[in-house]
Amino acid sequence: MGRRQIRVVGAMLQNDAGRYLITQRPPKASLPLLWEFPGGRVEEGESDAQALAREIREEMGVDVTVLEQAMHTHHEYPKYDIDFRVFHCRLKDAKATIQHLRVHDHRWVALEEMAQYQFPDADAKTLAKLLNLEG
Repeated sequence: MGRRQIRVVGAMLQNDAGRYLITQRPPKASLPLLWEFPGGRVEEGESDAQALAREIREEMGVDVTVLEQAMHTHHEYPKYDIDFRVFHCRLKDAKATIQHLRVHDHRWVALEEMAQYQFPDADAKTLAKLLNLEG
């Protein structure tokens, strides 16, 4: 039997001040209390954009417009592989209030501040690419 493959999408949501939205995983989730780009798994029959918009709405109660893909990475965890795609996104309503429906916390951070937060390995890889692209 092959390793489990999980397709995951994440959002690079940037506000007018040029800061990026990161969210903290719930205390009882896998990889508890680590920070990540918001998003989640792509379900059967969903496009990446549909999955990302659904995950953001379920996690934080806000609607986003999914734009172009920013990057793609693959990461092997001990028990499964992650196919991780990150998309540029924009809040449909810039004044929308971020709710903590399925996230523990959130922050708007500048790229140079991201090193202060602990990310899961797949997100850390993406972050390294992002910093190289925009740093």
